[in-house]
Amino acid sequence: METTSSTSSDSKPDEQQTDEGMDADRSMSRSDSGSGEDSLDSIPDCIPRCPLTPSLSPQKRTTSRSKTEPPLLRTNKRTIYTAGRPPWYNVTGTTFKEAFVIGLCGGSASGKTTVANKIIEALDVPWVVLLSMDSFYKVLNKDEQELAAKNEYNFDHPDAFDFELLITVLRKLKKGKSVKVPVYDFTTHCRRKEWKTVYGANVVIFEGILAFANKELLKLLDMKVFVDTDSDIRLIRRLKRDISQRGRDISGIIKQYNKFVKPAFEQYIEPTVQSADIVVPRGGENFVALDLIVQHVHSQLEKRKLRWDMSALASAHQGQPLPKTLSVMESTPQVRGMHTIIRNKETNRDEFIFYSKRLMRLLIEHALSFLPLKPVSVETPQGGIYNGKRLSGKRITGVSILRAGETMEQALMAVCKDIRLGKILIQTNHDTGEPELHYLRLPKDITEDYVILMDSTVSTGAAALMAVRVLLDHDVAEDKIFLLSLLMAEMGVHSVAYAFPKVRIITTAVDKEVNDQFHIIPGIGNFGDRYFGTDAPSDWCESDEGMDF
Repeated sequence: METTSSTSSDSKPDEQQTDEGMDADRSMSRSDSGSGEDSLDSIPDCIPRCPLTPSLSPQKRTTSRSKTEPPLLRTNKRTIYTAGRPPWYNVTGTTFKEAFVIGLCGGSASGKTTVANKIIEALDVPWVVLLSMDSFYKVLNKDEQELAAKNEYNFDHPDAFDFELLITVLRKLKKGKSVKVPVYDFTTHCRRKEWKTVYGANVVIFEGILAFANKELLKLLDMKVFVDTDSDIRLIRRLKRDISQRGRDISGIIKQYNKFVKPAFEQYIEPTVQSADIVVPRGGENFVALDLIVQHVHSQLEKRKLRWDMSALASAHQGQPLPKTLSVMESTPQVRGMHTIIRNKETNRDEFIFYSKRLMRLLIEHALSFLPLKPVSVETPQGGIYNGKRLSGKRITGVSILRAGETMEQALMAVCKDIRLGKILIQTNHDTGEPELHYLRLPKDITEDYVILMDSTVSTGAAALMAVRVLLDHDVAEDKIFLLSLLMAEMGVHSVAYAFPKVRIITTAVDKEVNDQFHIIPGIGNFGDRYFGTDAPSDWCESDEGMDF
């Protein structure tokens, strides 16, 4: 997933789990830019996956739940969030709220990271990112590396940091964009080859010795906290850390401290306390100060909430002509015959799967005809020249909206050889009616790709809106996104086209109505239940666009 993130007192990101077979716990984990891992860009092995051609025996959902319990699980080591990320954009697809950024400044080994973790733990909300200034040290040249090896390089001077990159990353993260964060190796004094992808923050905690030293950086901070710790304690902590974690020797650490660290604190760090909104003496042990910080952040998050009005969304485009970006596959006798079979409530599961797959294959073939092609000439085995066409672009990537969208992956892979696949899990919150992002895994370097976004049905368009917004946050061009679905409601088509007018919408059929439960009429039923053979109990309700709790 490339992610985002919830809270944990652990230094390693917790695993994120998907739904489906999939009724496993969904967990989000804190993204720490210094860990070199990406909780949103990798699927843990323990995640159960739905087979694309499932067994034909009916299945029951066995997940237990309680509406009175909070959306989290606690262990002795970590907090696992079962709540997803609510919309961070409005019905026009525009980001309406920025992440709340807390800046933590203080001397080296003052306990900034400890304070950050205490705040994260006390906040008790998912989707929190901890960003360390240590990740943004400049790349050293050969001479500077030699100085660093002899403890003669000043890592506490403002010139040691890449403020331009830092400001760019923090600004994008604040706006909700996906960012790549460098991972600095303190042993070799250089950046690792693999950068870490961070995405999906509602709260960003940024900590560093010079967090308040740059005017442009200060503008990005919504709250500024200075951690004030006695110099002797900081020195002792620095000795322990640098010996155990960074492979330094005692004499070199003390030499560096006296020559660079202490003077830099007095000249560059200590004066920035004037910029702080709150000063925290004694660091993580000052629970009164931490409580004040947490209360303020909670109040700010509450002010930034925006509830979707699904009824208003449903009536916003009534009577409007269908958008030009919509392409409905020709309703040939063969297509209409397949629709008759899969819409019929008496159709058994075996036939439902077979004819759904046939229809998916036709839909994929139809969608590929909208990709831009460039002329190309090839020589045939007979020596002649054939003037043909080839994809005008880098490559194609498929992204499915779990769980029903995953059923379309086989058709895509059958048509596009060696295609890369990504997954997005979006579920509907039964209390608010809003979609929530629970899990995300996208292939790397997706920016230049044409993306085939797949969901079996689209009724209100809420899940599709969120999925498109996620792709845009990862810098995929809007006109390179193709939304594919077997069946859509007019409401969903209008919602997506209104918010994202450049997205190409492709389907095999469009039904006119959506009922009070936002189900397509006449529709196709619950595609996921019919395809996977799941039998939902009466107190479960799974919409066409995700599972409701």
